[in-house]
Amino acid sequence: MGDVSHTSLSPLPSSDRADVAARLRDALLGASFTADGLLDLLGAPAYAALARSETVPALRATRGDTPLETLVRLLLLQQPVPHARVADVLPVQDCLESGWLTRAGADEVAATVDIRPYGGPGGEDWFIVSDLGCAVGGAGGIGSREEGVVLGVGGASTTLAGITVRTPVSSALDLGTGSGIQALHAAQHATRVTATDLNPRALHITALTLALSGAPAADLREGSLFEPIADDETYDLIVSNPPFVISPGARLTYRDGGMGGDDLCRTLVQQAGDRLSDGGYAQFLANWQHVEGEEWQDRLRSWVPRGCDAWIVQREVQDVTQYAELWLRDAGDHREDPAEYQARYDAWLDEFEARKVKAVGFGWITLRRTAAAEPSITVEEWPHSIEQPLGETVRAHFDRVDYLRASDDAALLAGHFRLVAEVVQEQVGLPGAEDPEHVVLRQHRGMRRATKVDTVGAGFAGVCDGTLSAGRILDAIAQLVGEDPVLLRDRTPAQIRLLVEQGFLEPAE
Repeated sequence: MGDVSHTSLSPLPSSDRADVAARLRDALLGASFTADGLLDLLGAPAYAALARSETVPALRATRGDTPLETLVRLLLLQQPVPHARVADVLPVQDCLESGWLTRAGADEVAATVDIRPYGGPGGEDWFIVSDLGCAVGGAGGIGSREEGVVLGVGGASTTLAGITVRTPVSSALDLGTGSGIQALHAAQHATRVTATDLNPRALHITALTLALSGAPAADLREGSLFEPIADDETYDLIVSNPPFVISPGARLTYRDGGMGGDDLCRTLVQQAGDRLSDGGYAQFLANWQHVEGEEWQDRLRSWVPRGCDAWIVQREVQDVTQYAELWLRDAGDHREDPAEYQARYDAWLDEFEARKVKAVGFGWITLRRTAAAEPSITVEEWPHSIEQPLGETVRAHFDRVDYLRASDDAALLAGHFRLVAEVVQEQVGLPGAEDPEHVVLRQHRGMRRATKVDTVGAGFAGVCDGTLSAGRILDAIAQLVGEDPVLLRDRTPAQIRLLVEQGFLEPAE
């Protein structure tokens, strides 16, 4: 892929010079231009400020002339730096010739792209390339409203990376790759990675991100949604952080999908089923409309394609005014002419009013291709804290779906279970009361769920270590509490099923 520019955005480095990218990577690592190196140099407050697009603390922390300070000023803060200082750190002539750097004045050079260190899940030192000033959004907006601008890694990107199932696979598809962060993650456990984007500039930047991070090149394809994928191509893993913003019109390619309402997310989910291999996962971030007279859960269930299990989690809901303000600020419209800002705000509310939208939900959608006669669809709201990464939690959810689908009550009673690690019991009641009003089991990992159980459920869970069958445990509890063991066996499987479904218990086999 040759040089790509888009309207008035700066020309990009050549993606054909793998040798230069390798030398640049070695120089960056040699100067400790890594996530850990930056934290050590800048300190936590200045490092965190960078994620908010605030640069003053980092400028103050880099007033010296060490190699790392030079690189932070040049690449992160986008300041012109004397040629001689850069030549001490980087292969400056190679970087000028291949377009990573450009001349600025008589004796200074400047970066043409933002290069941001990013720590991989296994301690890898990666580098995410993005357009200048667009590494993240931040309170001040993205820094550019050019249609084809390519952003770096933000909260949505890291959320998707954290929830993705990371089992080894033959093929992975990153749909709408942007700066390439999901393709970079996928390259660690997929033999073949395909990355698509409607924006050719994004594909070029993805190639740079992969090369500079020392990752294998991906199969890069231009086009919208599944258009670049042949009808007979399937994948073991599909991931997408799509342009999910529900907006009036398509001003910004990176966020506005160009379809009405939440149609882009719906289309993406509905078309994914035919692109999945047996047992394959498709994982998306999405926005969806809450429409008057309609249950949002029913809306999302209607999106799930045939032949797929689904787990859909709504993490946040905003009313239409909050939502409009969030994305107007994201584009920096709040800093423009007040009358223009008001007109844009009006246009957003007109759009929502026309569609009878009262709020917008945000969350995750995971599909898994299944041969089951009756696929499982779970739609839930979970705004509470979680512990990332959740990829293993997502995989375990679908394992439990398979187990419960194949197990009637008799099979549950014959089964052996273990209490999942780091589950604690809390007793809730009035101070000084002899017996608790109820007992709560709480997870300290993954989804961090909590569920009420009765004394039998609490006693049962506490004894589960995989050695005795569920039926044997219930018989012992019945004898202990003086209850008819047959009745206890009849009424308890529903509670066992719920504890397994929510991840408190796991089959020991």
